[in-house]
Amino acid sequence: MIPLRDINPTRRFSIITFSVVVLNIVVFVYELMLGAAGAERFIAAFALVPKRLFVHDAAAISGVPVAATLVTSMFLHGGFLHIAGNMLYLWIFGNNVEDAMGRTRFVVFYLLCGAFASYAHAFMNSSSLTPMIGASGAVSGVLGAYLMIYPRARVVTLVLIGFYMRAVEVPAMIVLGLWIALQFLNALVAGTAAGGVAWYAHIAGFVAGIALIGLFKRADVPFGGGRSSRYL
Repeated sequence: MIPLRDINPTRRFSIITFSVVVLNIVVFVYELMLGAAGAERFIAAFALVPKRLFVHDAAAISGVPVAATLVTSMFLHGGFLHIAGNMLYLWIFGNNVEDAMGRTRFVVFYLLCGAFASYAHAFMNSSSLTPMIGASGAVSGVLGAYLMIYPRARVVTLVLIGFYMRAVEVPAMIVLGLWIALQFLNALVAGTAAGGVAWYAHIAGFVAGIALIGLFKRADVPFGGGRSSRYL
């Protein structure tokens, strides 16, 4: 199932979600403009390298503070499908979570979820020198928050079964429930980061989103849905 959009309007334009999507795209285009060698150096400088986070005598790749790469890594992507998938999910679900929190809180929430997901990946792969990049940890946090606030929201989803293809409306709890179940399954089968995918970062980000939503959502936004006219 591929989500296309949700039927869950917001009261105002989600400028932070839009800006984060644009920033990720701009950085990705910049990577492409650098060429293969330049992009490799750029990613090496700003990606999260787990061993550098835990082993002080690990070879430094750049002058970027190691702790900062917990955040900078989430704005880098390794290919068109990588960024397209992350930005699609952020665009669909981020606007409502931003609406439920307010813009400033959403920025802090997004960065915290991404940093926690990055740290979880690094912890599970503490001896690895393989760079980790991508917004999926932060986006996973948004998905966890969305599930807690809008579980019954309808999501227009493209269902593909063999040659059968149809767009249907599916409750968010099913779409996101299946998504996180798939992350757990892949983590158990493939390992911590097999195939180049940081499955445990996805899981950690999702859990962070569920854990933090109560602290970041507006008091007038109940769990399970509901709206008011007040903003923070």
